[in-house]
Parts: sequence; structure tokens; C-alpha cells
Amino acid sequence: MCILSARCARNYIRYHSLIFWHMAIFKKTKKEKEASVPKSADTSSARSYAHVLLSPRVTEKATDLSAHNAYVFNVDPRSGKKEIAEAVKAVYNVSPVSIATMRTPGKKTNVRGRKGKTASGKKAIVYIKKGEKIEVV
Repeated sequence: MCILSARCARNYIRYHSLIFWHMAIFKKTKKEKEASVPKSADTSSARSYAHVLLSPRVTEKATDLSAHNAYVFNVDPRSGKKEIAEAVKAVYNVSPVSIATMRTPGKKTNVRGRKGKTASGKKAIVYIKKGEKIEVV
């Protein structure tokens, strides 16, 4: 707030009184809040399998692992091992034996003198039974 003029003080008071008035109009009552959110809303089951498995990782290491019945996927950072197992089972019709997850940190980069950072994420290595195969192309 500006100390030098009363005009700044008047504008400050007008602005903040409008904000509080606006908040009071759009504030929901307790009954309205309860009515808007269904009680059986489960966020983990609401996400589809496409949101859990983002993409297969196609790298040299991932190709070498596929010879040993292990496949690598980029997954949603919020998803857990059980969700990943359900998604793999539903999408690829294979039964995973075990899953290893790890976070991949973003790397610092320099492009034309500008500093930046690549995106961080999460990857999962899915081990499946012998004889089953996942076609990743």
C-alpha cells in the first residue's frame, strides 16, 4: 500500500472489499458441498488404464530386457504397483509376475545459452511369465 497518497488507500480498500464480497457470494454451504461430491467417488479406480501406462520405453536396455521376459514402460508418477499390474493385465492380456518401479529425475540442459530441465517421471519394469510375450512396436 502506498503511504504517500490517500488515493492508494481508497483503491486498496475498494479492491479488497470487492474480493470479500465476491467470495461471500460464491461460497458453498455445507449441504451444497456434500451434494456435489458423491460419497462413493474413488479417485484411483476412476483413472483408466491409458492414464496409468503412458508409453513403452524403446531403448537398447529395454530391448535387451525383453529377451528375458521383462518389459519397460513409462507410467504415471502417481500410480502404484497394483495399478500398473492391473493395467498390463487388461491391455496386453498377460499376467505379470513382479513389477519394479523407479523414479527418473529430470536432467539439466542448455539449449542455445538458455538453461532448462527435462521432465521427470516414473518407469516400471514388468516381469511376465515364460512363454508370454508383449508386442511393443
